[in-house]
Amino acid sequence: MVALVRTVAYLGLEARGVEVQCQIAPGLPRFSVVGLPDKAVGESRERVHAALAAMGLALPPKRITINLSPADLPKEGSHYDLPIALALLAAMGVTDAEQLGDFLAVGELALDGRIVASPGVLLAAIHAGGQELGLICPAVQGSEAAWAGDVPVLAAPDLVSLLNHLKGVQQLPPPRPGQAEEPGRGPDLKQVKGQEVAKRALEIAAAGGHNLLMIGPPGAGKSLLASCLPGILPPLTAAEALEVSMVASVAGMLDEGRISRARPFRSPHHSASMAALTGGGLRVRPGEVSLAHLGVLFLDELPEFQRAVLDSLRQPLETGSVDVARANAHVTYPARVQLIAAMNPCRCGHLGDPALACSKAPRCAADYQGKVSGPLLDRIDLHVEVDPVSAADLALPPPAEGSAEVAARVAAARAIQTARLESTGRRSNAELDGDLLDAHATPDEAGRKLLIQAAEAMRLSARGYTRMLRVARTIADLAGSEGIGRIHVAEALSYRRLAPRA
Repeated sequence: MVALVRTVAYLGLEARGVEVQCQIAPGLPRFSVVGLPDKAVGESRERVHAALAAMGLALPPKRITINLSPADLPKEGSHYDLPIALALLAAMGVTDAEQLGDFLAVGELALDGRIVASPGVLLAAIHAGGQELGLICPAVQGSEAAWAGDVPVLAAPDLVSLLNHLKGVQQLPPPRPGQAEEPGRGPDLKQVKGQEVAKRALEIAAAGGHNLLMIGPPGAGKSLLASCLPGILPPLTAAEALEVSMVASVAGMLDEGRISRARPFRSPHHSASMAALTGGGLRVRPGEVSLAHLGVLFLDELPEFQRAVLDSLRQPLETGSVDVARANAHVTYPARVQLIAAMNPCRCGHLGDPALACSKAPRCAADYQGKVSGPLLDRIDLHVEVDPVSAADLALPPPAEGSAEVAARVAAARAIQTARLESTGRRSNAELDGDLLDAHATPDEAGRKLLIQAAEAMRLSARGYTRMLRVARTIADLAGSEGIGRIHVAEALSYRRLAPRA
């Protein structure tokens, strides 16, 4: 007899169907798992054996073969424990194999028979809904699976409860979706003294989803400004929150099924590896650029990152996705992020200050800033110098305008963009390209002349020219202007990269 239970294999944010086939045949006692299992799947034999023993069940003294089909698809993760156990129980006649055909199962087994959490349950639930199947998952992740919509979910705490439910002896309560948390409050722009130019650049970046680089000495407020950005960004829509939660689910970071409406804010240390930033590893997990999808990726001390690591961001920043290719897997993760970077002007950080700057200036500034490649800098829309704050500025009372007022203007600009791009699949001005750019970001005659003159004088690349138009479009949206005028183009050009100060 061959019993069959459905489950999934995760490839990025794609869940592919897998059949767990169990055959019990005469022969020497043996329990084998075939179908390209990794070490975690191979160890399922021991966990399943111990879980059945905890229920008082012994494996039959025969040859037990578990086949994971399709056999040429790599199988990774501990979520295969539960479908393997259910297929084995069905082959032993303990539960009804036909009844299990209506479900897809994922979950890890503890040695005492408990069903414990495993990453990717939300993806499995969405896949089950697409196949018109129910989902069997751990009880602690039932609220996560419930976000998939009208999918029958059996969230069981242990194998015994699950079997009793299938037999009609007891009833497992249907899980409810987890909480949808509203965005929390972070630092307020009222805490930032002075830095009016930097705050204006931050507002433009938030309104259009643009990348921003801040260059300034230590203690000027670059990190504080970056941490204020989530407080002025609009909250995620329901569809965006589900999209972000799918990435968190694959990474095993969706606690108790709680979905947040706040945009992600990731700030990796500059010692991060390429796999940590863009994704990879043995199981090809999402990296920081994917965990920050539809949110902010803040890179402090930008030149201190390894150059190869920084350059690995060039493709994701351009395409909004990251492709991780390995010999045994090729997966794609979303990576539509807003890059906010901060750096000192030189290694000592005090270039231009005669009292503190080192004697190697300006050579040290050129060497230090040269650690960041030109192609990466070309993908950053806004470059702003953050000057040191004087003691007189610090003694002033907090500014009257804070994050709430700026957030209102950002929300109004984003609403204009949403209406403009409603049927295009784009979300913000930062994604304008091709015909959309020509239709919505063409300046008037005076603005066009200024842009052409500046592009030739500043030797802007085609990418830099395009990004200037996007920024000008955002500045016009903040001003409530339908067209792009010379003043909008002039301000956008003022945020191009400045040469190191001598």
